[in-house]
Amino acid sequence: MSTGIHGGIEFRHPGADTDYYDGEPWVAAMDLWPLYDQTDYAAFGCLFGVRNYAGFQPLAPDRGLPVDLSRGMRSQLELWVAAGDLHGASWVSWAELASLDPATTPDHFIGRLTWHTKSLPSILHQQLVPDPWPSEALAAVGTPPPDLHSTRGRVEWNTAEVMCVYEPLTVGAVLGPETHWPHVLAVMKALAGRFGDDGVRLVVAFD
Repeated sequence: MSTGIHGGIEFRHPGADTDYYDGEPWVAAMDLWPLYDQTDYAAFGCLFGVRNYAGFQPLAPDRGLPVDLSRGMRSQLELWVAAGDLHGASWVSWAELASLDPATTPDHFIGRLTWHTKSLPSILHQQLVPDPWPSEALAAVGTPPPDLHSTRGRVEWNTAEVMCVYEPLTVGAVLGPETHWPHVLAVMKALAGRFGDDGVRLVVAFD
């Protein structure tokens, strides 16, 4: 059974902790799903330690829901987490996300290999690979392009039987332009321009 992500983006109201503002300190800005609609365990592991098969040092694992969670996010997440329908609740600030080194790699693997057969019915396979690649991966996809390990991005090639894709496992790749994460990061960055780097956060939980 696959794992999905739920939640949204909040900002800290500039009037919080002042005498003239009596509203909630954190305000829900936007749900996550219009910006991000993927299931990518490498990204989930990199950011929150959920399904962290690649062995990233997660940025914000198991922090739980913030005690000052906005009403908007509370109505979406709190009851589901309390009922046990969602797990891995956590949050991360824009300041933390902006400080990520895109060249950071996980401990166990160097890349993600995906291939599917050209014959029908087409069968999709995906495997995390160390260096050197295991013999069964080489047997399935053939000899990869010679410049494979010098590239920072996605590499595609074909054999007579299969179509292959290799993606390096770095923070920059798993949160990069081939994913939906740039949409999330762009919204958070724009809000941080108004409310400060520590005044914008992403709150999530997983099913």
